[in-house]
Amino acid sequence: MQELSNLTMLSLLERSFERYKDSIAVSFIDADTFTYEDMRKIIASLALYFSKRGIKQGDKVAILGENSPKWGIVYMALTANGIIAVPILPDFHKSEVHHILRNSGAKALFTTNKLVHKIVETKFSDLKLVVGIDDFDKKNIDCKVEFLSDIIKKPPADDEIKNMKPAKIEENDLAEILYTSGTTGHSKGVMLTHKNIVSNALQALNTIRIDNSDIMLSILPMSHSYECTCGFVAPIAAGAQIYYIKGLPTAQTLLPALEKIRPTILLSVPLIMEKIWKKKVLGEIGTKPVVKDLYKVAAMRKVLNKVAGKKLYQAFGGNMRFICFGGAALNPEVEKFLVESGFPYTTGYGLTESAPILTVNPLENVRFMSCGKAVRDVELRIADPDTETGVGEILARGPNIMQGYYKNPDATKDTLLEGGWLATGDRGYLDDDGYLFIKGRSKNVIVGPSGENIFPEEIEAKLGKNNLVLESLVYNANKRLVARVHLDYDLLDQEYQLSTMDDTDAANKIQELLDEIKIEVNAQVSSFSRINDMIEQREPFEMTPTKKIKRYLYITE
Repeated sequence: MQELSNLTMLSLLERSFERYKDSIAVSFIDADTFTYEDMRKIIASLALYFSKRGIKQGDKVAILGENSPKWGIVYMALTANGIIAVPILPDFHKSEVHHILRNSGAKALFTTNKLVHKIVETKFSDLKLVVGIDDFDKKNIDCKVEFLSDIIKKPPADDEIKNMKPAKIEENDLAEILYTSGTTGHSKGVMLTHKNIVSNALQALNTIRIDNSDIMLSILPMSHSYECTCGFVAPIAAGAQIYYIKGLPTAQTLLPALEKIRPTILLSVPLIMEKIWKKKVLGEIGTKPVVKDLYKVAAMRKVLNKVAGKKLYQAFGGNMRFICFGGAALNPEVEKFLVESGFPYTTGYGLTESAPILTVNPLENVRFMSCGKAVRDVELRIADPDTETGVGEILARGPNIMQGYYKNPDATKDTLLEGGWLATGDRGYLDDDGYLFIKGRSKNVIVGPSGENIFPEEIEAKLGKNNLVLESLVYNANKRLVARVHLDYDLLDQEYQLSTMDDTDAANKIQELLDEIKIEVNAQVSSFSRINDMIEQREPFEMTPTKKIKRYLYITE
């Protein structure tokens, strides 16, 4: 990938429009297909529209919508014209949406029929315009409402486009303010420049080598930094094709989509593969007692995993170059399955504050349970490492590090340290070859009875090895180590016929199984990391968009 002389979204787009004019850029499965030339014309139409509506360079415009080709085109139209995009995660509660619109001072909002209800009957002092990415009822919206379909109905003529003056965008101009959805409950506006995002997209391309022959299926929220930079900006820079599913990527929609477009690359979070592994691999093995016993023997497990891996590869379209996992750590048992099955994968690590990628596992040399090496131009170091383990807080520096938190100087000061280092809040160590290994979040570390560091994520990974456990959360309550566990109730019913028991017998059986799981896990950890109490979590945990549990909702001191 040839480098850009100017690291702005406009320069990136102009190069792609010139090189890949007639290639497909973005599309739904079997609908709403847009080539790079189509994208160029719509962006030109929107540039004229912004000018007519008084939306100028440096203004903020929010996007609240589910994944779609038009979401990406709107995002590019904003950033290519020097307007600061404010992507809002669709899962945000309406009170959080209101906070973001007010805190950012967004002058306009692009939204959809499915999500417009989050802003009706509410007044925002700065918001003057709402644009429908699709059509919806205008009633009860306290500002001017127009629709994208009307704006782009008649593309500007070529001479109009030629007469337009392109925005004079500098690399260090803000491209977006991205409000985080973390596990702590506090949403902060991360300020990312054109250079932050474009340099990171090019860093990703340099590491995982996407080109215009690649086909990507987008299943993560585009308003999340991981999907936006790596699943949208980077493939657009490379001239790849990006496809979207209408609605949520469930098993009913995802598998037909994979078969239809046969993608070469998929970005995912570990939880998706963990569920497939438990349901499709362990689930099928568990139905055959002889096979279940054979799976316990290492040599036979490898053979069975190889067979399962081939089936899974075909189910993913049979054309996959790799799946990239980010957003959380892979369960060790799931990664062992991927290695033994030969399924192509890699892992990475990053934060919204780093636009987001800091490390990627080299495709040709993925190191087990590591999140890889620093991408080009990024430096990593470990602050105050433990003398025995080498574990300390991970610090990062590079051209992709944010400018700070919007209107939050105190949080910025705590996170951006002297010398341009970003304090990630994660703890880990670097091996002799520069591979990074994550141990857990600094704020989640539990101090043991004699000052030992207990990483709850490590215990949760061991809980996850049990095929009855779908999700778990480990925390400290009154100096006792507690595990909340959400079980696979379908599997429980298959194996123990819980539905035929009365409530008392069923509860007793579940408690018996929880006690067995506790004994099993405690045998694998140090004495100071042993679980004291197991609590059944009847409902699934509430998750962030990258499928990490919102810990603050469940932890009690």
